[in-house]
Amino acid sequence: MFLQAQIFNNPGSNHGNKFEQLGTLITDPNIFRTASGAPGAMYWQQKADYVIDVDIDDENQLLKGSETVTYFNNSPDPLSYLWLQLDDNEHADDAENKRFDESSLRARMSVEQLNKLVPAEKGYGVNIKKVVDAAGKELPYTINYTMMRIDLIMPLKPGSKFVFKIDWDLKINNRIEEGGRAGYEYFAKDANYLYTIAQWYPRMAVYSDFQGWQNKQFTGRGEFALVFGDYKVNITVPADHIVGSTGECQNYPNVLTAQQLARWRQSQVADEPIEIVTLEEARDAMTKKSKAKKTWIYEAKNVRDFAFVSSRRLIWDAMKVREGIENNQPMAMSYYGPEAYPLYRRYSTKVVAHTLKVYSKYTISYPYPVAISVEAANGMEYPMICFNYGRADEFGTYSEATKYGMIGVIIHEVGHNFFPMIVNSDERQWTWMDEGLNTFVQYLTEQEWEKDYPSRRGPAHKITDYMKLPKDQLEPIMTNSENIVQFGPNAYAKPATALNILRETVMGRTLFDFAFKEYAKRWAFKHPTPADFFRTMEDASAVDLDWFWRGWFFGTDAVDISLDNVVSYRMNFHPEKIQQQNKMEYEEDLNNISRQRNLAEHMEYLVDKDTSLLDFYNKWDRFEVTPKQKKEYDDFYSKLSNQEKEIVDGKIAFYELTFSNRGGLVMPIIVEWNYTDGTKEIDNVPAYIWRKNENQVQKVFAKRKDVKFIRIDPYRETADVDENNNTWPRQYQSSRFELFRQQQSARGESVGDNPMREAQIRQQ
Repeated sequence: MFLQAQIFNNPGSNHGNKFEQLGTLITDPNIFRTASGAPGAMYWQQKADYVIDVDIDDENQLLKGSETVTYFNNSPDPLSYLWLQLDDNEHADDAENKRFDESSLRARMSVEQLNKLVPAEKGYGVNIKKVVDAAGKELPYTINYTMMRIDLIMPLKPGSKFVFKIDWDLKINNRIEEGGRAGYEYFAKDANYLYTIAQWYPRMAVYSDFQGWQNKQFTGRGEFALVFGDYKVNITVPADHIVGSTGECQNYPNVLTAQQLARWRQSQVADEPIEIVTLEEARDAMTKKSKAKKTWIYEAKNVRDFAFVSSRRLIWDAMKVREGIENNQPMAMSYYGPEAYPLYRRYSTKVVAHTLKVYSKYTISYPYPVAISVEAANGMEYPMICFNYGRADEFGTYSEATKYGMIGVIIHEVGHNFFPMIVNSDERQWTWMDEGLNTFVQYLTEQEWEKDYPSRRGPAHKITDYMKLPKDQLEPIMTNSENIVQFGPNAYAKPATALNILRETVMGRTLFDFAFKEYAKRWAFKHPTPADFFRTMEDASAVDLDWFWRGWFFGTDAVDISLDNVVSYRMNFHPEKIQQQNKMEYEEDLNNISRQRNLAEHMEYLVDKDTSLLDFYNKWDRFEVTPKQKKEYDDFYSKLSNQEKEIVDGKIAFYELTFSNRGGLVMPIIVEWNYTDGTKEIDNVPAYIWRKNENQVQKVFAKRKDVKFIRIDPYRETADVDENNNTWPRQYQSSRFELFRQQQSARGESVGDNPMREAQIRQQ
């Protein structure tokens, strides 16, 4: 789907733009995708089943594979060729992503930095050995960087399936040196490898109703668009390796020791994680290093991908999630090395279980039988398995930042089981539909872990530093993955913040939670687009959100609402009060500088010298209340309601507030009234106040108490980038330099040495 630049219906005007419907900014509804945001009556999607044999050569870090793919054409279109992804080609010596980025020299550079500028021949990438059909007949194919096209002898008709086989191998890359999502990590102290194997087999690309083949190249950033299917994978590794994988193992009795198998069965009923492979067993395997091999057999149903971990240096613990997930009791499991034991043994599996429960509450019940967290010094997600970080130091201690960083990344990566492993959006095109939605639910999950959990993304005020950047450093959330400059803020933090604002401030929790859950239910195991999400959120809530999507997702404006002026009005209708006011105004009018100086000089006035000039009006009290005036007032007052009497008596004050939209992004106005008696009150003005003037508005409020000062956005819930113009009278914030001097380190940050290690030293 190609999206046009933001279109204004009334350019140059102060209204008629920000509240117009999305119109041409999103795709039109059709028989495949309805105007409500639900799948249409003719919705379809392809399916691909895999049977794979894979062998890991631990001596040479080589992967050998053979797969049989059964591809089902459920589309209404005949297909004359098929596209597959060869994502590991991003590591090839001539990879496009190694050539298209800018590079430069600086006055000071390290050998490592300079070495990266020298082309290297490492031999990475997918080496296709054979492509044949079910009868063994060779199929012509063409490889274009990370995509492979298989040309069919006869078009694959709608409703038909095609079976083909591929043999290949690839050199497993050192992901610590090379980077990337998968590969191996080498531990020099014990001369062992940790293999995190992902993007490792030729995978079917998505063919969809909204874009045909998704064959946009993989350059290392924009992640994956994948097809659901069933997998059977036979994983052959050294006999002392432990394998954790997508799916369920079919032959534990053949690959585990009797003690390990007994512990596995115990974990099915235990309330705490059980070590199936113990720390001692892992350390023993690290030194003996078997030369024999074993095959682990895994099967997975209705998944979009398959990944696994293999190493002899893994501890493995597990527990069944027995409550909190409707109609399912999945196994929560963790695999980790000795260096991660102090953190992972205590936290990882319980974090996995907690994540499944909270995500199930806000989306759909977790449907798979397993969820796995692997400590691998990175963060990446696949169906039922994810790779995370979190290692202690050599003394078994860790910083607070490491602890909460580890918990956060486990929640995030396990949460990806829901977005995009189940709600299967196209990450290559729209990173935010994967990372942004997941980061939002990650925030909800973190907040249910601990009252004061130090979440980095979600609270509105944490996105303001990004949103106030110059426009040439920003792009809309609706930007292709490869074109984003600041990936984290744009694809993770800003959409997560926007959704939290929708939930807490714009829609309210009840409406938002129902609509968000409806989106997950509608598009579970399907391929949604942004339009499907936008439409579903409105369809299920009866809240017009087009203005919100325009501003937050299609634009780069910031929130900066300024409280520019406050005028107070109080009724003064009683005759005596009116006359008192008249007297004050009369005296003020006379009280000019000339009169003051005349009085100071004791000027003699003529009427004082010649009293014959004095008449009625020199003695008349012009401000006296007459009986007629009093009667008229009493008659008027007797006919008033109680509230009208309060107004007339001056017990209700009217405050006219003037607001300006300095940032450009329209938002609700949240006004906090601080009264002289020490109490507070909040008024919420919907964003629609800006619909007739997007630049400046006025609003009158009636109050029965005397106001001391006024603040807008008191709980920092709208992401206002300049809080210095949020109060009346103005109350300026301290500078960052002053704040740095005043505060201690924030919770969740590691400042200086490891506090846990320091305490340990003091006790020695």
